[in-house]
Amino acid sequence: MSDSITIEGGIRIALRRSARARRMTLRVPRAGGDAVLTLPHHVTLSEGRAFAERQRDWLLRATSRQQVAQTVIPGAVIPIEGQGLTITPSQVRAVTVQGPSLLIPHAKPVGVVVQAFLKHLAHDRLRRACDDYSAALGRPYTVLALRDTRSRWGSCNSEGRLMFSWRLAMAPPVVLRYVAAHEVAHLAHMDHSPRFWAQVGRLMPDYRPQRDWLRQNGSALQAWRFRD
Repeated sequence: MSDSITIEGGIRIALRRSARARRMTLRVPRAGGDAVLTLPHHVTLSEGRAFAERQRDWLLRATSRQQVAQTVIPGAVIPIEGQGLTITPSQVRAVTVQGPSLLIPHAKPVGVVVQAFLKHLAHDRLRRACDDYSAALGRPYTVLALRDTRSRWGSCNSEGRLMFSWRLAMAPPVVLRYVAAHEVAHLAHMDHSPRFWAQVGRLMPDYRPQRDWLRQNGSALQAWRFRD
């Protein structure tokens, strides 16, 4: 079938078939990009198009709220640990924070270099936070991995494997530590029950403002593009 459709209003929608889907769903990425229509295998393309047309008003509102994509280029002001730094090519051998500037090696690919810096920073900060919270909880984790996820900032599985988005290095440090506390708390409670949130509160008593910050500003972090 076609990879996408366009409905009235010029809204382009990417199509995805899913064997696990039980019903049609529409999702609009807050960080930008096409809306995604997921169809179960038994649903026809015409049925999917009709469903999307019925949701046109909602799609128009949702796409109007999307973040404008930001590209990592010289002169761009990018958030690093919550502070806006100007990307500045310089005669340095490694990425360096100097006052309001993020100095990067001259003549190297900007996006690749900045992304690698963020990954290293995220891993260092998250490892320290997870070690602290894991010790406080009395439960060890097994692996700490980084991904560029769009639907979640972190996860924890039953084997104690923690996964985080490296884009957390762009958020204020206390927000990154909240996500670490959230996932470490899952080592004790693999759900979002009242017991789980009580455990998060014991690890980080002031977690609510950090959770709210991420809900309000997370899409802006996702809007940054590190490659053309």
